[in-house]
Amino acid sequence: MDDLTKTNASALTENALYAEYTKAVDPQRSGIINKVPFYNFSSSLHESGESAIHPLDISSSLGIPGPATSPCLCANFIRLLKNTSLKTTHNASSELFYVINGAGYSLFEGIKIPWQKGDFVVVPAGKNIEHFGVSEESSLYLIHDQPLLDYLGVTPSKQKFKPTLFTNEKSKKELDQVKREGNAVNRSRISVILVNKAMDQTLSASHTMWAMLGVLPKEASQLAHRHQSVALDLILDCKPGCYTLVGDKIDNKGNIINPIREEWKPNSAFITPPGLWHAHFNESGQDVNFIPIQDAGLHIYLRTLDIKFVLPNQQIPTA
Repeated sequence: MDDLTKTNASALTENALYAEYTKAVDPQRSGIINKVPFYNFSSSLHESGESAIHPLDISSSLGIPGPATSPCLCANFIRLLKNTSLKTTHNASSELFYVINGAGYSLFEGIKIPWQKGDFVVVPAGKNIEHFGVSEESSLYLIHDQPLLDYLGVTPSKQKFKPTLFTNEKSKKELDQVKREGNAVNRSRISVILVNKAMDQTLSASHTMWAMLGVLPKEASQLAHRHQSVALDLILDCKPGCYTLVGDKIDNKGNIINPIREEWKPNSAFITPPGLWHAHFNESGQDVNFIPIQDAGLHIYLRTLDIKFVLPNQQIPTA
C-alpha cells in the first residue's frame, strides 16, 4: 500500500466509531442528547419598546445552535411600531405567523399580504419577507423551521406552496361552526386545523408545521392527551384560572400523576415537550382561545405523530 493510499484510508476511518446497542439506542435516556424542557415566554417581550424581533431561544438548553425553541422550530415575538418595518430572513422551508395585535402588511417576493389582529399567514421558502406596521403597535407570533434545515445542512431550493392568508373572520366562523355542532361537548377538542390546499396528505399549514385555533370553554376540563411533536402554544386573551397540567405518566383514570402546572397568561407562549401527557383547564368564567403550533406536519408525513387521547370514563391499564 503506497503512502497516498494509507493517508486516504486514515482519513476515511478516523470518524468511524462504535457503540454497544443498549447504550446508544436511546441517547436521551442516557443523557447524550438533551430533553425538550417545559418553558414559558412572557408577553412583555412584545408589549413595549422599539420595533424588534425577539427569538424565543432555548438552544443552550437543547445543546444545539440557536436561536431555536425546539429541535425543528424557532418561535419569535415581533413588535412593530407604526411606519416601521422589519425583515425576517431565515434558512427555512416555511414561516407561519399569527397577528396578536394591530394591523399591517408583509411583502414577500413582490406579493403584498395585508393582515390584522387574528389573521394567520403562511409563506414558503424565500429570500426574505418584510413586515410593515400600520397600527400604533402590532405584535406577531412567528415560527419558522430553520433549526431543522440547519441540522440537515440544507437550504431550500423549491417553494412547496403559495403564500396563504387565513383571515380572522373566516377562522372564527369555522370555529364557531364547530362549537355549534351537537356533539361538540363530547369531543376531546373544540378546534379547527389550518390546512394549506397543497398539504393534501398531512392536512397541515405547511409541510413541517401544523397550526390549530382552539377554544377552551369556561369551566371546561380538556382531558389528557400526548403526541410526539413539540407544541409551541400561544395563549390569547384570558383571565386567571386557566392552566395546563403536564406530566410523563397517567393513572388508570386518565389523571396526570405529579404534574407540573403552567398558568395561562394573555398573549404569552409556552413549550409542551414531546411525549408528555398534558391537560387544559378553564376555571376563569369565560371562554378562552389558544393556538398550538407544532412540527406535526413533519411527524404526520413520517407516520410518527402517535397522538393519544384519554376518553371520558376510560379505564386505562396500569403497568
